[in-house]
Amino acid sequence: MDYDYGGELGVFGTLLYLLVILFYVYCLWRIFVKAGKPGWAAIVPIYNILVELEIVGRPWWWLLLMFVPVVNVVIGIIVLLDLAKVFGKSSGFGVGLIFLAFIFIPILAFGDAQYLGPIVGQAVGYQPPTTGN
Repeated sequence: MDYDYGGELGVFGTLLYLLVILFYVYCLWRIFVKAGKPGWAAIVPIYNILVELEIVGRPWWWLLLMFVPVVNVVIGIIVLLDLAKVFGKSSGFGVGLIFLAFIFIPILAFGDAQYLGPIVGQAVGYQPPTTGN
């Protein structure tokens, strides 16, 4: 007996894959809008990374680092941890974004998290020193 499931499962798998991608793009769209950026930026390759770097407050040249093997993984982890911070979430939530993005990205997109602005490099409660007497 010859079983050929390639046709039916291939079409189903492709449709499922496209639905997952569309849902992820929609989630990114909502996250961008929450951060005050244009939602359409989520669908433009490379530009969406630039906008995400802007959201978390990292310099634009980090985009160039995304093209360096191994370094791109480290940069991606840092950006996801920063993304959690700028939406007022904990580092634990950032770890969730890294390892379980399919769960935590929708939570960020549809939850009550609010964008606090790029707070990279600022400790909670940090007051810069004042000059003068």
